[in-house]
Amino acid sequence: MKLLNLQRRMARAVMTPLTPSERMRPVAPNGRPMRVVAAQFIKPNDRLTSFERLEIYNRQYWFRVLSGFAEDFPGLRAVLGERRFDALAKAYLQDCPSRSFTLRNLGSRLEHWLRKHPSWAGSRKDLAIDMVRLEWADIEAFDGQAAPALKPDDLAGLNPAKLRLRLQPYVQLLDLHYPVDDLLLEVRSDEDTDFASNAFNERRKHKRVQAVARLHPSAVFLAVHRLDFSVYFRRLNREEFIILTELRDGKTLNRAIDAGFRKSSIPVAERPSHVQKLFHTWAALGWFCRPAQNPGEAQGQPDKVEAS
Repeated sequence: MKLLNLQRRMARAVMTPLTPSERMRPVAPNGRPMRVVAAQFIKPNDRLTSFERLEIYNRQYWFRVLSGFAEDFPGLRAVLGERRFDALAKAYLQDCPSRSFTLRNLGSRLEHWLRKHPSWAGSRKDLAIDMVRLEWADIEAFDGQAAPALKPDDLAGLNPAKLRLRLQPYVQLLDLHYPVDDLLLEVRSDEDTDFASNAFNERRKHKRVQAVARLHPSAVFLAVHRLDFSVYFRRLNREEFIILTELRDGKTLNRAIDAGFRKSSIPVAERPSHVQKLFHTWAALGWFCRPAQNPGEAQGQPDKVEAS
């Protein structure tokens, strides 16, 4: 048997979903007995059969990916509850199995999958999708690439009508329907407390989720970004969000500002000072990239980031 063929057979067997009792399935997806499949490429020893040896890897694979998925989406787990979340996780990972060397990418297709299979979120579909988008944006901001930040001198003599400012790759812009940023921070705070208060925290978490789920959906604009090796959630007003989105999408500075203030309630006379304050804040946060002198010019990613 060639190595590649052996690897593929092993991967298929290891990634086969477990039974409800968390044991290896007796029948492979192709209908063959799993004991026969295992015997083709795993030798028994004096203590374990080929099936039993393969089952160790099968169970450990699923325990690890389910654990990693739960660690990445505590907010979604709070929104759906443990039982529904566990069922969703297993269904998602069967449809979208890991294809990466790192568990970091487990949830990369979750938003798209959940939009196609909304029944897994029950009556809280919109809230669940908002939370998934936020938690994936948090992951992206955690280790997203950072380019050298724009400096005031870099803008000298440039024409605003032609100027295109690039957002840092790690800055994530979200238009949401619920205040899931506040909810996620509360969920994480509760999970950091000691074990003795777990029952109280679960009740409080449940009440908080119910309160958010009862809210009438309204626009929440958010930037998920990194600063000093930590990830932060920053609320944006409508004008901010549109200007930043236009710049991210490659529009010129003038066109982005025009789009941001279209239908804005901010008086025309106050807009120049408002724009000045916005750009001062964004520049201070390092959200813009300096024009690259070398194609591969970029800064490294942080070793550790905590959401705040």
